[in-house]
Amino acid sequence: MRSGHWLLLLLILSVSAQAAVLPEDRFDVLVHQYDGGGMDIKGPSVLVRKSFQDKLAIQANYYVDAVTAASIDVVTTASRYSENRIEKSIGVDYLHGKSIYSLSYSTSKENDYEASSVHFDLSQDFFGDLTTLTLGFSQGEDDISRNTDPTFEAEAERQHFRVGLSQVLTRDLVANLNHELITDQGYLNNPYRSVRYSTSPFTYSFQPERYPNTRTSEATTLGLSYYLPWRAGLHGEYRMFSDSWGVDANSWQLKLIQPLGEHWTLETRYRSYSQGEADFYSDLFPFQNASNFLARDKELSDFDSSVFGVGIGVQFSRSEEQTFNRAGLHLWVDRFNFDYNNFRDIRVDTTPGTEPLYSFDAIVTRLLFTVWY
Repeated sequence: MRSGHWLLLLLILSVSAQAAVLPEDRFDVLVHQYDGGGMDIKGPSVLVRKSFQDKLAIQANYYVDAVTAASIDVVTTASRYSENRIEKSIGVDYLHGKSIYSLSYSTSKENDYEASSVHFDLSQDFFGDLTTLTLGFSQGEDDISRNTDPTFEAEAERQHFRVGLSQVLTRDLVANLNHELITDQGYLNNPYRSVRYSTSPFTYSFQPERYPNTRTSEATTLGLSYYLPWRAGLHGEYRMFSDSWGVDANSWQLKLIQPLGEHWTLETRYRSYSQGEADFYSDLFPFQNASNFLARDKELSDFDSSVFGVGIGVQFSRSEEQTFNRAGLHLWVDRFNFDYNNFRDIRVDTTPGTEPLYSFDAIVTRLLFTVWY
């Protein structure tokens, strides 16, 4: 299985433009946990970043997801399982004038899924550093297997194109516009998941999901960051998504970052997401092989979700003579709510197609310790 990562980077708001510079040298230790919908995902992440002569920076990251799964998909068609997903990445940034060139490579491995990808990004400042253009491309390859069938082998290829523009509009207001294009080809569905179809008015059976072997997705995001008069940062964004499978989605988010004194910061955020179903999705197909493509993945259904989160952070500075000149500790807690509009809870024994609609809540906790040096 693939677990998604629910982690969101902290937005840093600024009242003035800055020339292209490499990120600071830092050492991060992150502990994360996701608990909800029968899924428990937790583990550490370690990141080290070091620059040389303010021109070159190297970073490495080690990330672990320890997954215990008893989600509704698992308990209705399989059995509870546990596994570890390990992701490793290494990257290099090069600063030349007002341009930053970034190249990175990452691998991810679990017992039935291996993925590798290479990423290239370019950031260029213009017009007195008031405008920043970013371009990016990623190429990924996945190898899929199935624990229940040693003979099963499949592959998928992924390409990700991205372009972004950031513009300082006033002393206190920055706008961002980003567009992404993703193309997937190969085996794109989960080898364990099944769809259900009606065998009589009171019974149903299962057959494997069957997806198209290509998918093209596009997403556009508009964001505004504003520095408030009382020394706080407000960020809002709106995102639109569509793909060749018929999935349309949109979301909006507001985030407030409020300093408390000299060392503390408080964050709050709210995000709302709404999605329509894929063309070939159905909670209950009328008969076996009802169409060329079949899906009952709840993430391809019609659903709404929201998240409310709070975070608290503290930073301490040390004298320049010390090896480590600054350290910080941040804690974020997010509460997610998912309401599925045409995916039913078949754990309830009743007439097929009349089961209650499925919904669940989840809590995501992240604790980050950072040392700058």
